[in-house]
Amino acid sequence: MNDLRPKTWIGKFSCAFRGVWVGMRDQSSFAVHFPVAALVLALAWWRSVTWPEWLALLVCVTVVLSAEMFNSSIEQLSRAVTKEYDEHVRDALDIASGAVFVAVIGAVTVGVLILLGRQWP
Repeated sequence: MNDLRPKTWIGKFSCAFRGVWVGMRDQSSFAVHFPVAALVLALAWWRSVTWPEWLALLVCVTVVLSAEMFNSSIEQLSRAVTKEYDEHVRDALDIASGAVFVAVIGAVTVGVLILLGRQWP
């Protein structure tokens, strides 16, 4: 079997950048995630959030985008394994989608508390 792993750090980073590009290019979810992330960061700037709040928002954005990338990789891998219906593949895909959902709910909660929390005593 041919070893496809890159041997150098440059090769590893090249694969990582390609992975980000392929994930963004092939997944329609990023068409939602990126504009929402941009809106949240613009609102954070407009509301003059504190440094700790910035960090929390940036971590939330990173977690959601990372969860989407993991979900996308599982989708790609499942397509490579089988094109037939398989209960285990379905469950794996649903769990990965659920992970994105959990990340989004957490991020929305943090975003609402930070961006709207100042309106309440």
